[in-house]
Amino acid sequence: MLLLLLLHSFVSLAASSDLSTDLAALLAFRSAVGGRAFLWNTTDSTPCNWPGVKCENQRVAVLRLPGSSLSGEIPANTLANLTRLRTLSLRLNSLSGSLPSDFSKCTELRNLYLQGNHFSGPVPAFLSGLHSLVRVNLATNNFSGEIPAGFNNLTRLRTLYLENNRLSGSIPDLHLPNLDQFNVSFNSLNGTVPKSLEAMPAEAFSGNSLCGRPLHLCPGHKVPAAIATGGIEIGKSNKKRRLSGGAIAGIIIGSILGFLLLLLAVFVLCRKRSGNKARSIDIPTYKLPQPDTDISGEKPMIHSENGDSGNGYSAAAAGETVKEIEAREGGNVDKKLLFFGNSMKAFDLEDLLRASAEVLGKGTFGTTYKAVLEMGTAVAVKRLKDVTTSEKEFRDKMESIGAMSHGNLVPLRAYYYSKEERLLVHDYLPMGSLSALLHGNKGASRTPLNWERRSGIALGAARGIEYLHSRGPNVSHGNIKSSNILLTKSYESQVSDFGLATIVGPSSSPTRVIGYRAPEVTEPRRVSQKADVYSFGVLLLELLTGKAPTHAILNEDGVDLPRWVQSVVREEWTSEVFDLELLRYQSVEEEMVQLLQLAIDCVAQYPDNRPSMSEVTRRIEELHDSHLGHHQEPSELVTAT
Repeated sequence: MLLLLLLHSFVSLAASSDLSTDLAALLAFRSAVGGRAFLWNTTDSTPCNWPGVKCENQRVAVLRLPGSSLSGEIPANTLANLTRLRTLSLRLNSLSGSLPSDFSKCTELRNLYLQGNHFSGPVPAFLSGLHSLVRVNLATNNFSGEIPAGFNNLTRLRTLYLENNRLSGSIPDLHLPNLDQFNVSFNSLNGTVPKSLEAMPAEAFSGNSLCGRPLHLCPGHKVPAAIATGGIEIGKSNKKRRLSGGAIAGIIIGSILGFLLLLLAVFVLCRKRSGNKARSIDIPTYKLPQPDTDISGEKPMIHSENGDSGNGYSAAAAGETVKEIEAREGGNVDKKLLFFGNSMKAFDLEDLLRASAEVLGKGTFGTTYKAVLEMGTAVAVKRLKDVTTSEKEFRDKMESIGAMSHGNLVPLRAYYYSKEERLLVHDYLPMGSLSALLHGNKGASRTPLNWERRSGIALGAARGIEYLHSRGPNVSHGNIKSSNILLTKSYESQVSDFGLATIVGPSSSPTRVIGYRAPEVTEPRRVSQKADVYSFGVLLLELLTGKAPTHAILNEDGVDLPRWVQSVVREEWTSEVFDLELLRYQSVEEEMVQLLQLAIDCVAQYPDNRPSMSEVTRRIEELHDSHLGHHQEPSELVTAT
């Protein structure tokens, strides 16, 4: 018994000593970097109760101090002494210098979030020795030099974010079996994308001098036959048999001759019908351009269903004429472009055929083009796909959509229907989408969104959706997300793609509202108004946090945006959720918190607990009007010392 008692006393003393070491490390770190979030009661010898600190087994295991105005360099013998640390989050501060090499002592570190600081120097070599690492985010710093090949030692690594730094050289061949989130965009990298990373999305490599899949082919590489013959046929399998050189040459020559014949047929048809009072429109089969390698978000993204930005290539109108479609379909084609209102009736076939076309976005509803007519007018043309409704149902739906008129809805100007083609014509809004504005350009030229603009965008979108809901209890949008909120030059929001959710096939539906879909929605083609409210709540959280709901890793724990926000609020770290750009506006902190509470109400688990869109609009109006009534200019937050 005496021996056991002595042993227990020894273990307790050792644990107390270790916690004392952690306490000393935290206090030394606070003295070195300052910050406004250090509301630590230093008279309490147990740091486990301090904000941002969590302990396990009487040791500090988690330290989260994001957006806390920390500045300066992290000295040695401070955080590195937290040898049982598993999660470290110092993101969105102003820390600088290099990371001290004694961080190598934190061998149990799993999650490292240092994005949004001013760290410099090479990517720390000691990281390759921290074999427990699962999530590493060093984005938006000033790290330079090459990407260490030592990352291959981190076999548990699932996330590696290095974008928006000054990294150079080539990308090492990373063979990490669990890596599913990777980004090195907007550095100074060059060379070929390694085969081990070819499955990553193209935007993970944009803003560099890289080539190879998933980007464009490297110089000297053989061009695939599908591209050499003029593009990939929609709906065809990509698994093609290889053709001989003579066969490819024959196909190319035949394609050129066929193309010229088609142009001649279009020209003849245009001349025959140019005097018709009721204009008809030939449906062009646009040649799909190769994917752009520099998806920076600076190019406006209009009507993009999945957040992809357009590549900017021009695509000439070429393909079947209406006459040929009519012959193939037995003469049962309505060749007219049907207009709503009077503003677009000057648009005729010749204008369309002579217009230059530019891909703006490819989404689950189809591809959207910007068409610039010779008179200078630009329109957005959406080419729908996977439409499963009958012709009568489609036309009835278009008539219903065309009859909707509200200042915060993108009006439907005209549409075309045939068995092969369904086109929608809208106004072209050069400012692009809210998604592009929030998540696109992250460079120095980025235009920050202040509180007044964000609250105004939220109010306009709410009014547009409220109008939709007022059209009847069964009328909903069904696809609310930031890429469907378009902006005018004065930052007024207009809601797009309303009413289309019910006319597309089930093959497209499941993916179009990832991150925004209410938990009760099992059939995306049947979305209730309360489900719209949930999606709008996620949109509000996106406006407030600056985080895209589909980028779960930005929320650190891999949970969705609503759950992450709710967990932070429960821990009373409310300031952590707001976008760093919003933290500059100290005078509107109360309004920001109130809008955050409204967003949380909208994303309630049960539909009956969510407010109606009319109530949502009313509450946003009160916040927006309250801010305008104060006439206060934003002021910089003072960094605590």
